[in-house]
Amino acid sequence: MNNPVQHRYDFVYLFDVVDGNPNGDPDAGNLPRADAETGQGLVTDVCLKRKVRNYVGLARGEAPGYRIFIKEKAVLNSLIEEAYSQSESVKAALQSWQAWKKNKQNPKPERHYEDVACDWLCENFYDIRGFGAVLTTGDEKEVGEVKSKIKMTAGQVRGPLQLTMARSVSPIVSAEFAITRCAVTNEKDEEKERTFGRKFAVPYGLYKGFGYINATLAKRTGFGDDDLELFKHALNMMFEADRSAARGLMSPVRCIAFRHEKELGNARADQLFARVNVKLRDELAHDARPPRSREDYVISVATTDLPNGITVEEWVQ
Repeated sequence: MNNPVQHRYDFVYLFDVVDGNPNGDPDAGNLPRADAETGQGLVTDVCLKRKVRNYVGLARGEAPGYRIFIKEKAVLNSLIEEAYSQSESVKAALQSWQAWKKNKQNPKPERHYEDVACDWLCENFYDIRGFGAVLTTGDEKEVGEVKSKIKMTAGQVRGPLQLTMARSVSPIVSAEFAITRCAVTNEKDEEKERTFGRKFAVPYGLYKGFGYINATLAKRTGFGDDDLELFKHALNMMFEADRSAARGLMSPVRCIAFRHEKELGNARADQLFARVNVKLRDELAHDARPPRSREDYVISVATTDLPNGITVEEWVQ
C-alpha cells in the first residue's frame, strides 16, 4: 500500500443544495433535518460518509485495497471472516496463538491474531482504513489446526479521517409539495384515479461541515497519500454519483484545508476554522430576501499571519 499520510489536516467543506432534500429525517416523515432552535439545516456525518463510500466503490470498482466494508446488503461478519480464511499471516498468527495456549512452554506470539486480522482488513477495505470500524461482532467458530472455538473478530479501529455534521449557514425553510401518481399498486385499486403523496425540498441551502485527518492514526490503519487524493476526488465528485429527484441539485462549493507541518499539528483546529468566514452579501441583507444561490454569500479565508508550519490548500474550487 502507499505510504501513510505524514501530516495532520483540518478542513472546511462547503456544499449547497437547490430545490432538494439533502438529508431527510425518517423520524420526521423525511423532512429535511434542521436544528429546532436556530432553523439551520443539518446533514449528518453518516450521510456524507455514505456518499464518499459510494463514490470510492464506483471509482475503484471494489478493486483489492479499495473494497467498501459498510455498504448496502453487506454481511459484516462474513467480511471479517475473510481475514481468517484468506490471509496466510492471520492463519499463521492464529496457529502460533493456539499452540501457545495449549502449551505455555511455547514462545508467546508477539502479536495477537486479532491484530493481524485487523491489519488485513485495513489493507483491503478503504473505509476501514479511512473512517475506522467496529470489528468485534464476529461469530464463534472452530478454526485452526487445533480446531478450538474462537470468536472471529478484529477489534476496533479508530479511523484517521473524521467528518462532522454539516450545518447550513442560514436558516432553511422546508417547502412541502403534494404529488400524485396515476398508476396503482394493486388490481383492486384500478378504479382509483389518483394516489397522493408528499414531497419536501429546501429551496436553497449552503452547508458547512468540518473534517480532520489524524496522521498518527493513519500510521495504524495505513491510510496513505493515494487514499487522501482519492478522498479529495470524492469531495469534488461524490454528488455526481448520487443524483436523485429527491436530492435536487447538490454541488460542492469549496474545501479549504489547513496542512500542518507537524504530525501532531501546529495549531488548534478551531483557531484555523475561524479563519474561514462565510456571510451574506451586504446588499442581500438590505433587500431582506432569503439567499437563493452561492453568489449570495461571500466566502473569505484569512491567510495572513498563519501559525508557523500551517499552509492552506484548496481541495475543491
